[in-house]
Amino acid sequence: MDKVTGKLTVFFDDPFWVGVFESADGETLKVAKVTFGAEPKDGEIYEFLLKNYNRLQFSQPIADEKAPEKRINPKRMRRDINRQMAAKSIGTKAQQAIKEEQENKKMIRKAFNRQKTEEEKQRQFDLRQEKKKQKHRGH
Repeated sequence: MDKVTGKLTVFFDDPFWVGVFESADGETLKVAKVTFGAEPKDGEIYEFLLKNYNRLQFSQPIADEKAPEKRINPKRMRRDINRQMAAKSIGTKAQQAIKEEQENKKMIRKAFNRQKTEEEKQRQFDLRQEKKKQKHRGH
């Protein structure tokens, strides 16, 4: 039975507050990034999760090589959670996943724009050729 874990990291990325959602299920990790704007309160984050979690666009799953976790004492888990909340950093795997997703979208966008530009150039060329034919046709 695979265990699905979710993690939310909220940090200040000047000038906005940003949340990074990490979803790990077994051996894959997916990441989504959300810009909150003003500093969100706990209740606002919880409400956002309830309303918008299904609409989050997670990155492509990446391999997550983790050692199998042992059962953790609840007090120790609570201490670890508090320690992670005190630390104001974003996970490196999450950063890599977000960066990879941005690069993929960037390549797709560039290819689309390049194709659009070529089509526009071809259209302009065809218009010029048609205009030349009209001029030489005679009236």
